[in-house]
Amino acid sequence: MHIPGEPTGQGWEQVGELGAAFFLSSLIGLEREWRQKSAGLRTYTLVGLSSALFLLVSKYGFTDVLHAGTVTLDPSRVAAQVISGMGFIGAGIIFVRGDMVRGLTTAASVWLTAAVGMACGAGLPLLAVVATAAHFTVILLFPHLLRKIPRRETPPETRVTLPEGE
Repeated sequence: MHIPGEPTGQGWEQVGELGAAFFLSSLIGLEREWRQKSAGLRTYTLVGLSSALFLLVSKYGFTDVLHAGTVTLDPSRVAAQVISGMGFIGAGIIFVRGDMVRGLTTAASVWLTAAVGMACGAGLPLLAVVATAAHFTVILLFPHLLRKIPRRETPPETRVTLPEGE
């Protein structure tokens, strides 16, 4: 039942979309937790859930101020800002030490979790489920495939140690 003057989009359908984002993001987070990554269950669940909520707010949160022919609602504006914010968070997860880079897959997984949450919030749960399944394919199956690909021989490492001050 819609109360006049109240925003629409606060029904069981939207609760289900939030629930889907929560569940699917949690699955991704569980996998990252199981692998003992820096961002795990809580981080991924919160990212996916909040992305869905942001999109739902963007999609339905302004219906009380919209009037025919005066304002056009564009949920993609909030989605674009979520994407920018996730880029910022992802950059903070990546660590570079010398020639070694760590955290790229974690950052990419956080990015995907935001997309899964936004898909749920936009009412696209099937796409969210497929993307979550694709995540597990990449994280769990791809490493086995990579082990079967022949690697190019890398030249031996040379290490030079000099006395202090020279």
